[in-house]
Amino acid sequence: MDQVKVRKVGNSLGVTLTEQCRQMGVSEGDTLYVVKTEQGIELRKEDETFNDVMRIARDLMDRYPNAMKKLAE
Repeated sequence: MDQVKVRKVGNSLGVTLTEQCRQMGVSEGDTLYVVKTEQGIELRKEDETFNDVMRIARDLMDRYPNAMKKLAE
């Protein structure tokens, strides 16, 4: 498990993930998704399959908001 330091960046907070990005094959300008998990957060590299699944999920949530509210209870 790697440890990183949280630093102030302008009016925000940030961390430097140089080695982790290298291991993931992430370069400057790439998009990462922040995903909440039971263990905390996960960073995922942009992936067309993931994008397609997220588009479908958002469409379903938009089309069936009442069902989503019930499922969330």
